[in-house]
Amino acid sequence: MMEKGISSVEVLPSKSSQVTAVKVVVKEPETKQTQRGKRVGFVLVHAGAGYHSESKAKEYKHVCKRACQKAIEKLQAGALATDAVTAALIELEDSPFTNAGMGSNLNLLGEIECDASIMDGKSLNFGAVGALSGFSLAAFKRNKRKLELAEKVETDLIQLKKRRQSNEKENDSGTLDTVGAVVVDQEGNVAAAVSSGGLALKHPGRVGQAALYGCGCWAENTGAHTPYSTAVSTSGCGEHLVRTILARECSCALQTEDAHQALLETMQNKFIGSPFLANEDGVLGGVIVLRSCRCSAEPELSQEKPTLLVEFLWSHTTESMCVGYMSAQDGKAKTHISRLPPGAVAGQSVAIEGGVCRLESPES
Repeated sequence: MMEKGISSVEVLPSKSSQVTAVKVVVKEPETKQTQRGKRVGFVLVHAGAGYHSESKAKEYKHVCKRACQKAIEKLQAGALATDAVTAALIELEDSPFTNAGMGSNLNLLGEIECDASIMDGKSLNFGAVGALSGFSLAAFKRNKRKLELAEKVETDLIQLKKRRQSNEKENDSGTLDTVGAVVVDQEGNVAAAVSSGGLALKHPGRVGQAALYGCGCWAENTGAHTPYSTAVSTSGCGEHLVRTILARECSCALQTEDAHQALLETMQNKFIGSPFLANEDGVLGGVIVLRSCRCSAEPELSQEKPTLLVEFLWSHTTESMCVGYMSAQDGKAKTHISRLPPGAVAGQSVAIEGGVCRLESPES
Protein backbone atom coordinates (compact mmCIF):
# COMPACT_ATOMS: atom_id res chain seq x y z
CA MET A 1 0.00 0.00 0.00
CA MET A 2 1.15 3.51 -0.70
CA GLU A 3 2.17 5.35 2.44
CA LYS A 4 2.53 8.84 1.06
CA GLY A 5 0.50 11.74 2.31
CA ILE A 6 1.53 15.37 1.96
CA SER A 7 0.71 17.10 5.22
CA SER A 8 2.68 20.35 5.18
CA VAL A 9 5.38 22.30 3.42
CA GLU A 10 8.19 24.17 5.12
CA VAL A 11 11.25 26.13 4.00
CA LEU A 12 14.58 24.70 5.10
CA PRO A 13 17.70 26.77 5.76
CA SER A 14 20.64 26.10 3.47
CA LYS A 15 24.33 26.82 3.28
CA SER A 16 23.74 29.28 0.46
CA SER A 17 21.41 32.25 0.75
CA GLN A 18 20.49 31.68 -2.89
CA VAL A 19 19.24 28.16 -2.33
CA THR A 20 15.76 27.40 -1.03
CA ALA A 21 14.79 23.83 -0.22
CA VAL A 22 11.20 22.70 0.09
CA LYS A 23 10.54 19.74 2.34
CA VAL A 24 7.33 17.76 2.15
CA VAL A 25 6.47 16.10 5.44
CA VAL A 26 5.26 12.55 4.91
CA LYS A 27 2.70 10.68 7.00
CA GLU A 28 2.59 6.89 6.98
CA PRO A 29 -0.96 5.56 7.46
CA GLU A 30 -1.68 1.94 8.28
CA THR A 31 -0.86 -0.56 5.56
CA LYS A 32 -3.43 -2.88 4.03
CA GLN A 33 -2.97 -6.59 3.56
CA THR A 34 -1.59 -7.51 0.19
CA GLN A 35 -4.02 -9.53 -1.90
CA ARG A 36 -3.24 -13.23 -2.07
CA GLY A 37 -0.92 -14.08 -4.94
CA LYS A 38 -0.67 -10.50 -6.19
CA ARG A 39 2.78 -9.38 -7.29
CA VAL A 40 4.38 -6.26 -5.88
CA GLY A 41 6.43 -3.48 -7.43
CA PHE A 42 6.65 0.28 -7.72
CA VAL A 43 7.15 2.87 -10.48
CA LEU A 44 7.96 6.58 -10.43
CA VAL A 45 7.91 8.59 -13.68
CA HIS A 46 8.50 12.17 -14.72
CA ALA A 47 7.39 14.28 -17.67
CA GLY A 48 10.32 16.61 -17.32
CA ALA A 49 11.87 19.29 -15.14
CA GLY A 50 11.11 22.65 -16.71
CA TYR A 51 7.95 24.70 -16.86
CA HIS A 52 4.50 23.15 -16.84
CA SER A 53 1.72 25.63 -17.45
CA GLU A 54 -1.51 25.40 -15.48
CA SER A 55 -3.43 25.25 -18.75
CA LYS A 56 -1.75 21.96 -19.70
CA ALA A 57 -1.43 20.52 -16.19
CA LYS A 58 -4.20 18.01 -16.82
CA GLU A 59 -2.48 16.66 -19.94
CA TYR A 60 0.91 16.33 -18.24
CA LYS A 61 -0.62 14.47 -15.30
CA HIS A 62 -2.63 12.23 -17.59
CA VAL A 63 0.40 11.02 -19.53
CA CYS A 64 2.27 10.31 -16.27
CA LYS A 65 -0.72 8.35 -14.99
CA ARG A 66 -0.88 6.25 -18.17
CA ALA A 67 2.86 5.57 -18.03
CA CYS A 68 2.57 4.33 -14.45
CA GLN A 69 -0.31 2.06 -15.37
CA LYS A 70 1.62 0.53 -18.27
CA ALA A 71 4.59 -0.22 -16.03
CA ILE A 72 2.45 -1.73 -13.27
CA GLU A 73 0.62 -3.93 -15.79
CA LYS A 74 3.99 -5.38 -16.74
CA LEU A 75 5.04 -5.92 -13.12
CA GLN A 76 1.75 -7.60 -12.24
CA ALA A 77 2.26 -9.95 -15.19
CA GLY A 78 5.64 -10.98 -13.78
CA ALA A 79 7.83 -8.89 -16.10
CA LEU A 80 11.30 -7.70 -15.15
CA ALA A 81 12.00 -4.17 -13.95
CA THR A 82 13.63 -3.37 -17.30
CA ASP A 83 10.49 -4.40 -19.18
CA ALA A 84 8.32 -2.27 -16.91
CA VAL A 85 10.50 0.82 -17.20
CA THR A 86 10.52 0.42 -20.99
CA ALA A 87 6.73 0.26 -21.08
CA ALA A 88 6.53 3.50 -19.09
CA LEU A 89 8.98 5.25 -21.43
CA ILE A 90 7.09 4.20 -24.56
CA GLU A 91 3.91 5.74 -23.17
CA LEU A 92 5.72 8.96 -22.26
CA GLU A 93 7.37 9.17 -25.69
CA ASP A 94 4.07 8.76 -27.51
CA SER A 95 2.59 11.91 -25.94
CA PRO A 96 2.52 15.18 -27.90
CA PHE A 97 3.06 17.05 -24.63
CA THR A 98 6.55 15.72 -23.91
CA ASN A 99 9.91 16.42 -25.49
CA ALA A 100 10.68 12.81 -26.38
CA GLY A 101 9.93 10.37 -29.19
CA MET A 102 7.45 11.77 -31.69
CA GLY A 103 6.90 14.87 -29.57
CA SER A 104 10.57 15.81 -29.74
CA ASN A 105 11.93 19.26 -30.47
CA LEU A 106 13.26 20.02 -33.96
CA ASN A 107 16.89 20.71 -34.72
CA LEU A 108 18.08 23.54 -37.00
CA LEU A 109 17.33 21.45 -40.09
CA GLY A 110 13.76 20.82 -38.98
CA GLU A 111 14.51 17.19 -38.09
CA ILE A 112 13.92 15.11 -34.98
CA GLU A 113 16.98 13.64 -33.25
CA CYS A 114 16.42 11.72 -30.03
CA ASP A 115 18.61 10.57 -27.15
CA ALA A 116 17.68 7.76 -24.76
CA SER A 117 19.21 5.26 -22.36
CA ILE A 118 18.29 2.45 -19.98
CA MET A 119 20.15 0.73 -17.14
CA ASP A 120 19.50 -2.56 -15.38
CA GLY A 121 20.41 -2.53 -11.69
CA LYS A 122 20.84 -6.30 -11.48
CA SER A 123 23.35 -6.81 -14.29
CA LEU A 124 24.55 -3.17 -14.41
CA ASN A 125 24.12 -3.36 -18.17
CA PHE A 126 23.62 0.02 -19.87
CA GLY A 127 22.33 0.81 -23.34
CA ALA A 128 21.85 4.10 -25.15
CA VAL A 129 21.21 5.84 -28.47
CA GLY A 130 22.27 9.35 -29.41
CA ALA A 131 20.96 11.74 -32.06
CA LEU A 132 18.67 8.98 -33.34
CA SER A 133 16.86 10.18 -36.47
CA GLY A 134 14.72 8.72 -39.22
CA PHE A 135 11.38 10.26 -38.32
CA SER A 136 9.52 11.50 -41.40
CA LEU A 137 7.94 14.93 -41.55
CA ALA A 138 4.61 13.28 -42.36
CA ALA A 139 4.74 11.31 -39.12
CA PHE A 140 6.01 14.36 -37.31
CA LYS A 141 3.04 16.45 -38.45
CA ARG A 142 0.67 14.05 -36.73
CA ASN A 143 1.98 15.53 -33.51
CA LYS A 144 -0.44 18.39 -32.84
CA ARG A 145 1.92 20.09 -30.46
CA LYS A 146 4.54 20.62 -33.17
CA LEU A 147 2.24 21.05 -36.17
CA GLU A 148 2.64 24.81 -36.39
CA LEU A 149 6.42 24.59 -36.12
CA ALA A 150 6.57 21.83 -38.73
CA GLU A 151 4.66 24.02 -41.19
CA LYS A 152 7.16 26.81 -40.62
CA VAL A 153 10.01 24.41 -41.35
CA GLU A 154 8.48 23.45 -44.66
CA THR A 155 7.73 27.00 -45.78
CA ASP A 156 10.52 29.13 -44.34
CA LEU A 157 13.48 27.39 -42.71
CA ILE A 158 15.58 30.57 -42.89
CA GLN A 159 13.07 32.46 -40.80
CA LEU A 160 13.05 29.58 -38.33
CA LYS A 161 16.81 29.84 -37.91
CA LYS A 162 16.55 33.58 -37.25
CA ARG A 163 14.20 32.81 -34.38
CA ARG A 164 16.75 30.49 -32.79
CA GLN A 165 18.08 32.97 -30.26
CA SER A 166 14.68 33.90 -28.89
CA ASN A 167 13.60 30.25 -28.80
CA GLU A 168 16.72 29.23 -26.89
CA LYS A 169 16.05 31.96 -24.37
CA GLU A 170 12.54 30.59 -23.92
CA ASN A 171 13.98 27.10 -23.57
CA ASP A 172 16.28 28.26 -20.78
CA SER A 173 13.26 29.43 -18.83
CA GLY A 174 12.20 25.86 -18.36
CA THR A 175 10.70 24.05 -21.37
CA LEU A 176 13.00 21.08 -20.86
CA ASP A 177 10.44 18.32 -20.68
CA THR A 178 12.61 15.22 -21.02
CA VAL A 179 10.89 12.06 -19.75
CA GLY A 180 12.06 9.25 -17.51
CA ALA A 181 11.11 6.42 -15.16
CA VAL A 182 12.49 4.31 -12.32
CA VAL A 183 11.11 0.91 -11.27
CA VAL A 184 11.61 -1.76 -8.62
CA ASP A 185 10.13 -5.21 -9.20
CA GLN A 186 9.01 -7.99 -6.85
CA GLU A 187 12.51 -9.43 -6.57
CA GLY A 188 13.91 -6.06 -5.53
CA ASN A 189 15.64 -5.45 -8.86
CA VAL A 190 15.71 -1.83 -10.02
CA ALA A 191 15.88 -0.23 -13.46
CA ALA A 192 15.98 3.33 -14.79
CA ALA A 193 15.44 4.95 -18.17
CA VAL A 194 15.37 8.39 -19.78
CA SER A 195 14.42 9.79 -23.20
CA SER A 196 14.76 13.25 -24.72
CA GLY A 197 14.35 15.20 -27.91
CA GLY A 198 17.03 17.66 -26.79
CA LEU A 199 17.13 21.43 -26.98
CA ALA A 200 14.82 23.26 -29.37
CA LEU A 201 16.61 24.16 -32.62
CA LYS A 202 19.82 22.46 -31.55
CA HIS A 203 22.70 21.84 -33.94
CA PRO A 204 22.31 18.54 -35.84
CA GLY A 205 24.15 15.72 -34.09
CA ARG A 206 24.06 17.32 -30.66
CA VAL A 207 23.88 14.65 -27.94
CA GLY A 208 22.55 15.41 -24.47
CA GLN A 209 22.65 13.73 -21.08
CA ALA A 210 19.93 11.21 -21.94
CA ALA A 211 22.40 9.18 -24.01
CA LEU A 212 25.41 9.40 -21.71
CA TYR A 213 26.55 6.95 -19.03
CA GLY A 214 26.02 8.23 -15.50
CA CYS A 215 24.31 11.41 -16.66
CA GLY A 216 20.81 10.55 -17.85
CA CYS A 217 19.96 7.53 -15.69
CA TRP A 218 21.47 5.12 -13.22
CA ALA A 219 20.35 1.85 -11.61
CA GLU A 220 22.24 -0.37 -9.19
CA ASN A 221 21.04 -3.24 -7.02
CA THR A 222 22.19 -3.67 -3.44
CA GLY A 223 25.63 -5.22 -3.13
CA ALA A 224 28.69 -5.56 -0.95
CA HIS A 225 29.31 -1.81 -0.98
CA THR A 226 25.76 -0.64 -1.65
CA PRO A 227 23.27 -1.38 1.17
CA TYR A 228 20.42 0.11 -0.86
CA SER A 229 19.21 -0.53 -4.39
CA THR A 230 18.93 2.79 -6.22
CA ALA A 231 17.48 4.06 -9.50
CA VAL A 232 17.74 7.61 -10.85
CA SER A 233 16.45 9.46 -13.93
CA THR A 234 17.37 13.07 -14.74
CA SER A 235 15.89 15.95 -16.73
CA GLY A 236 16.84 19.51 -17.58
CA CYS A 237 19.68 21.26 -19.36
CA GLY A 238 21.82 18.47 -20.80
CA GLU A 239 25.06 20.42 -20.58
CA HIS A 240 24.53 20.98 -16.84
CA LEU A 241 23.63 17.35 -16.19
CA VAL A 242 26.56 16.01 -18.21
CA ARG A 243 29.20 18.15 -16.53
CA THR A 244 28.02 17.07 -13.08
CA ILE A 245 27.28 13.39 -13.89
CA LEU A 246 24.18 13.96 -11.79
CA ALA A 247 22.50 10.54 -12.07
CA ARG A 248 25.56 8.71 -10.76
CA GLU A 249 26.17 11.35 -8.06
CA CYS A 250 22.62 10.98 -6.74
CA SER A 251 22.87 7.19 -6.65
CA CYS A 252 26.08 7.30 -4.61
CA ALA A 253 24.61 9.86 -2.21
CA LEU A 254 21.54 7.70 -1.56
CA GLN A 255 23.66 5.03 0.15
CA THR A 256 23.64 7.15 3.32
CA GLU A 257 20.93 6.70 5.96
CA ASP A 258 18.87 9.87 5.32
CA ALA A 259 17.81 9.80 1.68
CA HIS A 260 16.06 13.19 1.79
CA GLN A 261 19.06 15.01 3.25
CA ALA A 262 21.47 13.20 0.94
CA LEU A 263 19.55 14.22 -2.17
CA LEU A 264 19.18 17.80 -0.95
CA GLU A 265 22.91 18.14 -0.31
CA THR A 266 23.71 16.60 -3.70
CA MET A 267 21.47 19.07 -5.53
CA GLN A 268 22.95 21.96 -3.57
CA ASN A 269 26.63 21.05 -3.53
CA LYS A 270 27.16 18.79 -6.53
CA PHE A 271 24.74 20.51 -8.92
CA ILE A 272 23.95 24.17 -8.17
CA GLY A 273 27.25 24.61 -6.34
CA SER A 274 29.34 22.50 -8.71
CA PRO A 275 32.71 24.06 -9.66
CA PHE A 276 32.12 22.74 -13.18
CA LEU A 277 29.13 25.09 -13.49
CA ALA A 278 30.64 28.08 -11.69
CA ASN A 279 30.22 30.35 -14.70
CA GLU A 280 26.54 29.53 -15.24
CA ASP A 281 23.95 32.13 -14.24
CA GLY A 282 21.44 29.41 -13.41
CA VAL A 283 21.73 25.63 -13.13
CA LEU A 284 18.63 23.90 -14.47
CA GLY A 285 17.78 20.28 -13.84
CA GLY A 286 15.76 17.75 -11.95
CA VAL A 287 15.84 14.13 -10.82
CA ILE A 288 13.54 11.37 -9.71
CA VAL A 289 15.12 8.82 -7.40
CA LEU A 290 14.07 5.54 -5.87
CA ARG A 291 15.86 3.48 -3.30
CA SER A 292 14.73 0.20 -1.77
CA CYS A 293 15.79 -2.44 0.71
CA ARG A 294 14.42 -5.63 2.22
CA CYS A 295 13.26 -5.28 5.78
CA SER A 296 10.95 -7.02 8.23
CA ALA A 297 7.98 -5.13 9.62
CA GLU A 298 8.38 -7.09 12.89
CA PRO A 299 12.05 -8.13 13.20
CA GLU A 300 11.36 -10.11 16.39
CA LEU A 301 9.02 -12.44 14.52
CA SER A 302 11.20 -15.01 12.76
CA GLN A 303 8.36 -16.13 10.51
CA GLU A 304 7.62 -12.60 9.29
CA LYS A 305 8.24 -12.29 5.56
CA PRO A 306 10.53 -9.37 4.72
CA THR A 307 8.84 -6.44 3.04
CA LEU A 308 10.24 -4.18 0.35
CA LEU A 309 10.66 -0.66 1.71
CA VAL A 310 10.71 1.90 -1.10
CA GLU A 311 11.66 5.55 -0.62
CA PHE A 312 10.95 7.79 -3.59
CA LEU A 313 11.89 11.42 -4.12
CA TRP A 314 11.96 14.08 -6.79
CA SER A 315 13.99 17.29 -6.78
CA HIS A 316 14.41 20.14 -9.24
CA THR A 317 15.94 23.58 -9.70
CA THR A 318 13.58 24.43 -12.56
CA GLU A 319 10.25 26.18 -12.09
CA SER A 320 8.35 22.90 -11.99
CA MET A 321 8.50 19.14 -12.47
CA CYS A 322 5.64 16.75 -13.24
CA VAL A 323 5.74 13.26 -11.69
CA GLY A 324 3.54 10.21 -11.27
CA TYR A 325 3.90 7.16 -9.07
CA MET A 326 2.11 3.91 -8.39
CA SER A 327 2.58 0.56 -6.64
CA ALA A 328 1.24 -2.76 -7.86
CA GLN A 329 -1.05 -2.73 -4.82
CA ASP A 330 -2.69 0.58 -5.77
CA GLY A 331 -5.87 0.94 -7.77
CA LYS A 332 -4.64 4.00 -9.64
CA ALA A 333 -1.60 6.19 -10.06
CA LYS A 334 -1.04 9.46 -8.25
CA THR A 335 0.31 12.50 -10.07
CA HIS A 336 1.75 15.80 -8.92
CA ILE A 337 3.31 18.94 -10.40
CA SER A 338 6.00 20.14 -8.03
CA ARG A 339 6.73 23.88 -8.17
CA LEU A 340 9.30 26.17 -6.60
CA PRO A 341 7.82 28.27 -3.79
CA PRO A 342 6.91 31.94 -4.42
CA GLY A 343 10.01 34.12 -4.58
CA ALA A 344 12.39 31.26 -5.35
CA VAL A 345 14.61 31.77 -8.39
CA ALA A 346 14.82 28.97 -10.96
CA GLY A 347 18.39 27.82 -11.42
CA GLN A 348 19.35 28.97 -7.92
CA SER A 349 16.76 27.18 -5.76
CA VAL A 350 15.97 23.55 -4.99
CA ALA A 351 12.60 21.91 -4.42
CA ILE A 352 12.50 18.38 -2.98
CA GLU A 353 9.51 16.18 -2.22
CA GLY A 354 8.73 12.51 -1.87
CA GLY A 355 7.34 9.68 0.18
CA VAL A 356 7.62 6.11 1.39
CA CYS A 357 6.00 2.90 0.19
CA ARG A 358 6.05 -0.43 2.03
CA LEU A 359 5.40 -3.37 -0.29
CA GLU A 360 4.36 -6.52 1.51
CA SER A 361 5.18 -9.87 -0.05
CA PRO A 362 2.05 -11.60 -1.38
CA GLU A 363 0.69 -14.62 0.40
CA SER A 364 1.26 -17.88 -1.39
